[in-house]
Amino acid sequence: MDDAYVSNSVDTLQKERAITVREFLLASPAMDLDLEIVQGHDGLDKLIRSPRIQKLGLMLASFTGNLDPGRVVIFGNSELNYLKILDVEDRKTAIQQLAKYSMCCVVVTKQLEIPKELLDLSKEEKIPVLRCSAVSSVVIPKITDYLERRLASEMTIHGVLIEIFGLGVLILGPSGIGKSECALELVLKGHRLVADDYVQLTRRGMDKLSGEGGKVLKHHMELRGLGIINIKELFGISATGASQNIDFVVRLERWKPDAEYDRLGVERSAVDFMGVSLPIINIPVAPGRNVATLIEVAARIQLLRHRGYQSSMENLFKKDEQEPDGTT
Repeated sequence: MDDAYVSNSVDTLQKERAITVREFLLASPAMDLDLEIVQGHDGLDKLIRSPRIQKLGLMLASFTGNLDPGRVVIFGNSELNYLKILDVEDRKTAIQQLAKYSMCCVVVTKQLEIPKELLDLSKEEKIPVLRCSAVSSVVIPKITDYLERRLASEMTIHGVLIEIFGLGVLILGPSGIGKSECALELVLKGHRLVADDYVQLTRRGMDKLSGEGGKVLKHHMELRGLGIINIKELFGISATGASQNIDFVVRLERWKPDAEYDRLGVERSAVDFMGVSLPIINIPVAPGRNVATLIEVAARIQLLRHRGYQSSMENLFKKDEQEPDGTT
């Protein structure tokens, strides 16, 4: 995507996300965990910046690795058993070396007994020590799932998001090109509007983006000449959706007679949002072209591609199999 287009379409770029340990502790019921704070109340304002969990593991054995200060640190049965085989001085040395990492918090699982040396470190460095009854294998996915949702990268983009045949289609284009009118026609064809004008994009995991509309004008659409209309009231709840994973992007652009457009459907372009690559289809807009129908067909083509079928490639293979005189 060219820089000019990005500057016109993206209104709020992604921001660094973080939550305090205090907020993390209060979210214990939402994670279905019984987290409680044992020590380190003075450090509850420390920030958790990463959804990834850190296990101490070989850090206690002086392994020269890195411990991200923005991650939740898990202290489980393996760590406790390792510390138990050390004498008092070695145990103190193993835990004191963790001070250089400025940990945001430690979660002790399985209601294990917390070593005195770890409590001493917590007091010196103001590191909150939390504890719960679940085992590490249960705690880690629950915390990770919560933090991935809570710390997901977000951005707001000017466009329309609509669900077509179960696929999330993000429609982009300059102001006044007819994105909302196109979305309205797609709603009349039986598809669902998710967001109009501003779409809030959220990164889910490594390779997924979901989109939803704003809370103020949810299920509404702005149409020049008609004003703001309520899609839910006009067409029913089945014509709207709350959020949708995005499968591909359609970019509308004004028809340029001297421009070259893909006529075979072989070329595959992509656009990147927050590190997630999405297929993009450029559709030129001109009088007499039914853009809504073209987008609907593009969704059908995308469904076929998911099944491994591409008609344009099939036709090319057939052409290659023919002799110069047209015989096979």
